[in-house]
Amino acid sequence: MLSPEQFLGFLTAAILITLSPGPDNMMVLGVGIAKGRVRGIAFGLGCALGCLNHTLLAVIGVSALVAASPTAFTALKIVGGLYLVWMGVQALRSHGGARTALDVPDEPARRLFFKGLLANAINPKVVLFFLSFLPQFVVPARGDANWQIAWLGGVFTLQAALLFGLLGYFSGAVGQWLNRTPRAGLWLDRIAGAIFVGLGLRLMVAR
Repeated sequence: MLSPEQFLGFLTAAILITLSPGPDNMMVLGVGIAKGRVRGIAFGLGCALGCLNHTLLAVIGVSALVAASPTAFTALKIVGGLYLVWMGVQALRSHGGARTALDVPDEPARRLFFKGLLANAINPKVVLFFLSFLPQFVVPARGDANWQIAWLGGVFTLQAALLFGLLGYFSGAVGQWLNRTPRAGLWLDRIAGAIFVGLGLRLMVAR
């Protein structure tokens, strides 16, 4: 189990990162605006549940590297840290102006759910993100790191499902708000960028 401090710290970072304008949540908004809230919710839930695949890969990947080679694990930390810093710099350099008017095919909600699930589950960038992000919140004193990563991945998936579901449901209003106030998306990017850079640097220097 996670400690209250561990849970709240991770949840705060996860929510800010999930809300930061990116391909997944912009697609959820686009589907909801173009095809209605039911399909927006379906696509969003698919994207969120795809995170379970990355959680499993993170548990397997981290444990395998630790068992196989401390050098390989150190290399993963450096690569993962650099990737998080790169993501942070990109977010900090963003000019906002998130685009929500997308050309979405006319597909049933079930198909859109599986499309979102597959698109997220096989995205190699998300795999690397989870490998870099989840272990940062592991507390060695609390026992098995693999179980902690699994719990963290579950928390990330649940909050993403809730937020993406809400984005799909309120897609019309949220899309209009973002289009009227592009600086809102800009500041969300700034906050997420600072978190990414901080986590990346912390990962590279941590023992």
